[in-house]
Amino acid sequence: MAGVGPQRASLLERLGLLTARDLLFNMPRDVLDLTDVSAVPELRPDQIQSVLGKVVDRDARQLKNNRTMTGILMDCDGHFVRGVWFNQPWMLHKFADDQLLLLSGKPKRRGGRWEFNNPQVQPIDGTEGDDKVGEVQPVYRLTDGVKSFQMRRIMQGAAEEYAEFLDDPLPDDFRRSNRLPLLADAIRQLHKPASMRHFQHARRRLVFDDLFEFQVGLALRKRLWSLEREAPQIPTTGQIDARIRRLFPFEFTDGQNEAVREISGDMHSGKAMHRLLQADVGAGKTAVAMYAMLVAIAAGYQTTLMAPTEVLARQHWRTIESTLAHSRVRRLCLIGALTAARRRDALEAIRTGEVDLVVGTQAIIQDGVAFRKLGLAVVDEQHKFGVLQRAKLTEGVQRPHLLVMTATPIPRSLCLTVFGDLDVSLMKGLPPGRQKVVTSRIATVAQRSKVYEFIRSKLHEGRQAYVVCPRVSADGADSPGSEVASAEAVYQELSSGEFKEFNVQLVHGQMDRQQRDGSMEAFRSGEVQLLVSTTVIEVGVDVPNSSIMVICQAERFGLSQLHQLRGRIGRGRFQGYCFLFSQTDSEDAGSRLTAMERHTDGFKIAEVDFELRGPGDVLGVRQSGQLPLRVASLVKDAEILAESREIAFELVRSGEVDRPDFRSLKAIVLERFGRLLDLPESG
Repeated sequence: MAGVGPQRASLLERLGLLTARDLLFNMPRDVLDLTDVSAVPELRPDQIQSVLGKVVDRDARQLKNNRTMTGILMDCDGHFVRGVWFNQPWMLHKFADDQLLLLSGKPKRRGGRWEFNNPQVQPIDGTEGDDKVGEVQPVYRLTDGVKSFQMRRIMQGAAEEYAEFLDDPLPDDFRRSNRLPLLADAIRQLHKPASMRHFQHARRRLVFDDLFEFQVGLALRKRLWSLEREAPQIPTTGQIDARIRRLFPFEFTDGQNEAVREISGDMHSGKAMHRLLQADVGAGKTAVAMYAMLVAIAAGYQTTLMAPTEVLARQHWRTIESTLAHSRVRRLCLIGALTAARRRDALEAIRTGEVDLVVGTQAIIQDGVAFRKLGLAVVDEQHKFGVLQRAKLTEGVQRPHLLVMTATPIPRSLCLTVFGDLDVSLMKGLPPGRQKVVTSRIATVAQRSKVYEFIRSKLHEGRQAYVVCPRVSADGADSPGSEVASAEAVYQELSSGEFKEFNVQLVHGQMDRQQRDGSMEAFRSGEVQLLVSTTVIEVGVDVPNSSIMVICQAERFGLSQLHQLRGRIGRGRFQGYCFLFSQTDSEDAGSRLTAMERHTDGFKIAEVDFELRGPGDVLGVRQSGQLPLRVASLVKDAEILAESREIAFELVRSGEVDRPDFRSLKAIVLERFGRLLDLPESG
């Protein structure tokens, strides 16, 4: 195409742009609205306005109470404007002298000069054509050798030359009823917008298509799930309910009872249950899963609980063994570490129906494992398994019911995508006696000394505490406030220093299992007062007397992981205290630690984490690596996601999707998501 020779084509290839179609669907990462830039003399107070100028000075200063102020001075065509940020010291390093910026916000007059507090900033690279006031300019990802104005020309040329050849997969009547422009028109306005309104309208069409096609795939998968095969009809009678509840040494919470009602209704319906059970740390989801499994066993069916790691599988096994110690339920634990003989015996017991309940890892879905009469499969931490792995559990003439659990609350927009084909039970509220944990960020040596003094006083009262470190060992001398706090070094320092009068033990994943289990048992029994550990205690540790946690180098942990760790304390009748040791100036880390101080609700924590880091870090290992969306942002486009989902599911529910004029749409859905969602290639 014009403007792209062999050399430039090789540069574009670095960005994954290989074809004209790639260019057409190359979504701008941002857009500069230079149609509404104000001259400084025209500024008005407390109205959102934008100014264009160059950075001529930067400064940072310390205020009272550990607060900071960072500022820049901009020359806007001979008039000087100041941008100011509070408690964001990293902003000093985001800008360079003589850098061209578009500053947006509500200005105020201060000291005879206009000042923007916490403004939005868009850098402009200052090359040819980048400061044309009056234009709306798309901003694209770049690579060395391609400047922003050159990339814009390439995209505009591609749109003018090739957009007309695009087939629109959406029928005209469908487009009109949902206020969507023609695909070719949207592509042209995306790359050369006449106004911000035109750009947003064009962007909405591409984002809608991206999310809508995935939602159609999910809706088709859900239709297949409900129609393909019958599921066992499993009733929950009053007698069965009473018998099961007697096994638990506590009353179910309102949240648990509601989840039980929803699950029981699904299992009795005759259609295969396909439900996600979301709960915060410590809300009691395992008890609900056990209830469901015992209902299935009472009806004569086998059940299984699959966890992603051996540690988590063993935790579930200990809980089940304790609860069912005096029951007649036949059970076994199937993990990869079994000897060949024990594995052979286990597989035979599963095949013949001699065992009712199987707990295990992915060993449950390996070749050779065949259930005689599987009625319910429970998958814990579902996001660490793929759709195809989940499907392995539900093979057979009759579908078992499927209950998926997660103790890491998932933001709504992710539920509508990754878990969009599941019904969702939100189990909110904690068991009686659980208290909110008080969380504080500790940034100075003096503050740490006070924390240690506080911990010693609590240990003398009979409480217990954790000190969590980001790694097992490191070279050099480490301490809780050093560059790298290793568990081994911190243990040596605390056991011989601040806490030498107490029994301090060390636990980490590289220890011999027998030694590690021994130290953990000593902590559970109260023999050990302070436990120095790595994240090996993140799951499966329940010591009601432990009420204090110190997390060293807290900035090194993700937000959901910090919340999981914090969930280890405050599990009894004593007030919990979590101290986050951190001296970082990182913007991302600062936002995470502030969120931990402000929020104790795991659902809110998940939303904040999602906004800060996107879906990848929130979910960890997902379905098939990255969620294959082309242009949509699950954070920015949550509203379009909800809209597209409603339209997609209604299209499938009504059967309209089977009209001949939706054939192109279904072909695209199959091509993009067929394997990911385990969709058949015909029918």
